[in-house]
Amino acid sequence: MSSESARVPDDARERVRFYLLDHRTPLGKAIDIGLLALNLVFIAVFVAQTYPLDPATRARLWDLEVVIAGVFVVEYVLRLYGARDRLSEATDPYTVVDLLSVLPTVLVILYPAPAVVLNVGFLRVLRVIRVLRFYRFTRDEEFFFGSVSGGALRATKLLLTVLVVLFLSAGLFYTVEHRANPNVEHFGDAFYYVVVTLSTVGFGDIIPVTRAGRWVTVTSVLAAIIVIPWQASKIVRAWTSDDKVPTTCPDCGLTGHDPDASHCKACGHVIYQEYESDE
Repeated sequence: MSSESARVPDDARERVRFYLLDHRTPLGKAIDIGLLALNLVFIAVFVAQTYPLDPATRARLWDLEVVIAGVFVVEYVLRLYGARDRLSEATDPYTVVDLLSVLPTVLVILYPAPAVVLNVGFLRVLRVIRVLRFYRFTRDEEFFFGSVSGGALRATKLLLTVLVVLFLSAGLFYTVEHRANPNVEHFGDAFYYVVVTLSTVGFGDIIPVTRAGRWVTVTSVLAAIIVIPWQASKIVRAWTSDDKVPTTCPDCGLTGHDPDASHCKACGHVIYQEYESDE
């Protein structure tokens, strides 16, 4: 009997839960790769729809969005079905984001008559948060291609956080500005504005003309100066703690010193760090 068949549960619900969380079996890897690819396409469709397109291309993109949203709805239902605690799963931030990211598409399908109304306003804003789905792939060190170190995972989360802040800010700025601002014609213009603004370059060729656009800009700047340094500080703390030796000072009780330290960095008391050779 193979290791895969020994690990896969017999119960249907447990089997569904197993494959949605698994990164090692062929089916688990295929699900991971498939969902990751669909997430990328889902984002690309949103970006492409902000550009001038002929009706046929726009219709094909809409059909593609509906298909992908349908897959994500099935994934959402399966996660609830396979969860051991369905209420906890339903209120999990990752699951909530999964639902909100497809909600505008689902509502347009269910209520086609007021589709134009449903596709604007706060429901249009919800389409932007689909980028947050990528955080689900960084919940642990296990990926479909293997395991990564804790440091690599933290660095990946930092990079993802930077991209998420830029994408969310650009998406929100485009949503509130493109109808009133002639300089914001598509997502690329909004992304350019956000990068220039958050990098403090500020060329001034694109500026917000609506009150909502100004608030999006303020919120984006605050998010960038709070969230990104917070993520970076976690990496620095983890790296510095990895270099410490768990030696406790007998005088002040401080634990954790540099490998070559002979005195406590807090009180100056002599400390002794003994190592066992690997002979």
